[in-house]
Amino acid sequence: MPSDFEITFLGTGTSVGVPVIGCDCPVCTSDDPRNTRTRSSIHVRAGDVSLLVDSGPDLREQALREGITKVDAVLYTHGHVDHVAGFDELRAFCWHRDTPLPMHGNADTIDILRTMYGWAFSEKNVYRGYVKPATHLFDGPISYGETKITPLLVEHGAVETHGFLFEHAGSPPTAYIPDVKKISQETLDRIHQVDVLIIDSLRPATHPTHMSVTEALATIEHIDPGKALLTHLGHENDHATLESTLPPTIRVAYDGLKL
Repeated sequence: MPSDFEITFLGTGTSVGVPVIGCDCPVCTSDDPRNTRTRSSIHVRAGDVSLLVDSGPDLREQALREGITKVDAVLYTHGHVDHVAGFDELRAFCWHRDTPLPMHGNADTIDILRTMYGWAFSEKNVYRGYVKPATHLFDGPISYGETKITPLLVEHGAVETHGFLFEHAGSPPTAYIPDVKKISQETLDRIHQVDVLIIDSLRPATHPTHMSVTEALATIEHIDPGKALLTHLGHENDHATLESTLPPTIRVAYDGLKL
């Protein structure tokens, strides 16, 4: 029987995905399917509740691959294009809805959605089946069924960004932080020794707005989770090579992986 709580990695790649257009590096030309990475997103199933974290440009492909047929709400980490550009694909989850689709985000992200997809927020959007957002600004934990979701404020360049802590009765608490450079002490304390940590690990070299592999591993050591998975991976990371260097409690996530 399937678990009552399940996280699926819809995508584990950086903003340009992997393979990268026009690149013939060993990772982009690899025949290891784990090196094919669509833009980062996860799907959370908690009983009958179906949640998306972000609606990236690969949402259609990801939903078809994983057989996702309904979405009860969308949680947005931030408003960068690789996390919101699949917004229009949400129509497929609204065709049979009679109520607006809940969307949770910070003020900047909701403003970006209103600017990019003004038709959805327009008073003229009255036709059944179109995306009709019911927006909710972060103001403490969110609950869907038996799942508590706590937004986690993190530093990702100049853009206000959030990760999420998922707590579901009978399942290991899981923190998902796909875009991050630094984590405040408050957030570190909140997720200290969390059972599962999913964290940004862009590339071996340093980057101004994302954690490098070294920074991710240092952060994992500091948080001391039960286990950790690396995500938001660029084409500088070969899956098998990177994973061979990691301790058993740290793995490299890949598209389609289920927890």
